[in-house]
Amino acid sequence: MGRDHKNNSGGARNALEHAVSTRDASTMEMVHRAIQHRQVMLAFQPVVQAQAMDRVAFYEGLIRVLDETGRIIPAGEFIGAVEDTEYGRTLDCIALEKGLAELHRVPDLRLSINMSARSIGFQKWMRTLQRGLSQDPTVAERLILEITEQSAMMVPELVTSFMDDLQGKGISFAIDDFGAGYTALRHFKEFSFDVLKIDGEFAVGIANDPDNQVLVAAMVSIAEQFDMFTVAEYVENLPDAECLARLGVDCLQGYYFAAPSVRPPWRDNEEQQSA
Repeated sequence: MGRDHKNNSGGARNALEHAVSTRDASTMEMVHRAIQHRQVMLAFQPVVQAQAMDRVAFYEGLIRVLDETGRIIPAGEFIGAVEDTEYGRTLDCIALEKGLAELHRVPDLRLSINMSARSIGFQKWMRTLQRGLSQDPTVAERLILEITEQSAMMVPELVTSFMDDLQGKGISFAIDDFGAGYTALRHFKEFSFDVLKIDGEFAVGIANDPDNQVLVAAMVSIAEQFDMFTVAEYVENLPDAECLARLGVDCLQGYYFAAPSVRPPWRDNEEQQSA
């Protein structure tokens, strides 16, 4: 009986692994097709000031692809399958290229773009950045590069030297999804991030969650100690927004303020001015 159970478990595990493998292969094909047909874009979401929630501090450009039906697919549905592959590096390059283009077109725009630590040293990514900075030197001081906590901890020494070089050019850095990974504080103090983005799991429902209130207050304290600006993600209602503001979080981001949009407000303004 025990042997039969073990065999059944093995069969179920193999079936699950096959299903995951098939899903990942399908996702990779979707991303490949989107890249080949230039159907990769950014969706822009505002990050607002916590003490003046009608004022936008900056925008985040979030990578999106179109599937074969024309549906816009968010990064959460494909990035896990491609992040370790060449497609992941290509998407980072496209995100940077499109972000730099928006910064060049809109002189008062401040924009954050996501990248993986795996793209550090990727020559095409560096060429894209250098080309963008040479075309418009003001872009550097308006660009924020977001690196996830987990990604940064994979190669801390490489991330540190990379940041030092680009911060010298005026570019800012944000550590994304802080609290979701496994930050080693001995490395954290060496990074010199400019922005700390608190993972959304601590923000959702925080108005009624004393434990998360304590944790967020601790993160704010850490950020202040290291002269870092704080952003709370996944803010979905006013009570949570007000609670985060009381705890000292500098900026807020989430669907309560606006969903990511492939048509940002400045494009509407441009069309109105040209009409």
